[in-house]
Amino acid sequence: MKLQIALDMTDVKKALEVAAQVADFADILEIGTLLIYSNGIKAIELFKEKFPRKVILADAKIIDRGKEAITLCANAGADWITVMAGTGKDVIHAACTTAHQLKVQVMLDLVDAASLGQSALEAKNLGADALLFHQAYDEKESLQFLDKWEMVRGNSPLPIFVSAKITIETINYFTSLQPYGLVIGKSIIDAADPAHEAQLFKNLITGQ
Repeated sequence: MKLQIALDMTDVKKALEVAAQVADFADILEIGTLLIYSNGIKAIELFKEKFPRKVILADAKIIDRGKEAITLCANAGADWITVMAGTGKDVIHAACTTAHQLKVQVMLDLVDAASLGQSALEAKNLGADALLFHQAYDEKESLQFLDKWEMVRGNSPLPIFVSAKITIETINYFTSLQPYGLVIGKSIIDAADPAHEAQLFKNLITGQ
């Protein structure tokens, strides 16, 4: 199971400092949407320069101009780029096709999918490389989480990452679902000792 650590803040200098503390425990370093909004493509360039051997995901949340947006992110150094499932199929397909031409991968974010099952079912044929089963940050906890998870998992052979405000208290539940990866942000980056927290999560994920 992979650990994706989300650096979702606005200060790129602070994000790089925190990333340096946790990088050894992360399989993927995520440049959060807020970081891209506040610093643009430069944020991706800075992360790739600082961590050339790390897998870098740009949480660009692409909904339009897929070919151009993917090209910008890929040329800046992103290895993975997020595209929104709720956008048009042509946008998704164009984004995925361009990504593969540029030797990068697309993670399809299901947070805005009109139908989770349908989006999961179509994702592979549209070219997506992985799915992000995403409980939006501002969304209230839902008792339907497990039903939604089964709907996604049952309709796609693709690797699935879960992002759901995961904490030390809840991580065992999420690891029991056996996703391909977990996305953890605030629980690590806002900790007094991010490195210690990242190692703790990594050990729980790997069963050490």
